[in-house]
Amino acid sequence: MTMSGSPRNRFERRRSETRRALVRAARKILAESGDTSTSIRSIAERADVGFGSFYNHFRCKPDLFDAAVADALEEYAQAVDERLQVLDDPAERLAGGVRLSARMAGAYPEIMRILRHSGLGRIYVGSGLAPGARHDVEQGMASGRFTATDPVVALVALHGTLLALLQLWFSHPEVDSGQASDSMAEMLLHMLGLPADEARDIARRPLPAAA
Repeated sequence: MTMSGSPRNRFERRRSETRRALVRAARKILAESGDTSTSIRSIAERADVGFGSFYNHFRCKPDLFDAAVADALEEYAQAVDERLQVLDDPAERLAGGVRLSARMAGAYPEIMRILRHSGLGRIYVGSGLAPGARHDVEQGMASGRFTATDPVVALVALHGTLLALLQLWFSHPEVDSGQASDSMAEMLLHMLGLPADEARDIARRPLPAAA
């Protein structure tokens, strides 16, 4: 019988902590400058782990930075999805994700800076800004809610919309990002095939309250 304090469990716990430390260090680098050219030794020193420990978890720096972006996205998407779980309509969920992303951005400054420095390519490789978005898009298409026929193109448009909002949030703080996100959500729904009046109505409905 394996005990919680066994050498194996202690080893696995230390291994997990080392990986988390490396990912946290990479997240900070991405948030500060987005400079992924920093050396593995510098990353290890920043994480306060041994240089050789890096290769116990990652093959190369791109793998680590991809993991760091994915970690940030998972944290942020979970916060958004918790608000959206009360919604059944895929159109309302997609619009809600765009609108909440703008309204919640100020609560996640590190993640916002990571996304800004990462760009669409790295973000889209993983789960993306909204892990449930593919399901929502496919559900909307299957039910006839959306007339768009290519879920990949629809998701690229969604992620591009969210990144455009992020850039607006950083570059033009005087702009009301909430109103801007409502307009972008409306345009996204109309692009997916909803009538203009319905897209506008959905994009301006009250958002689900935080739990």
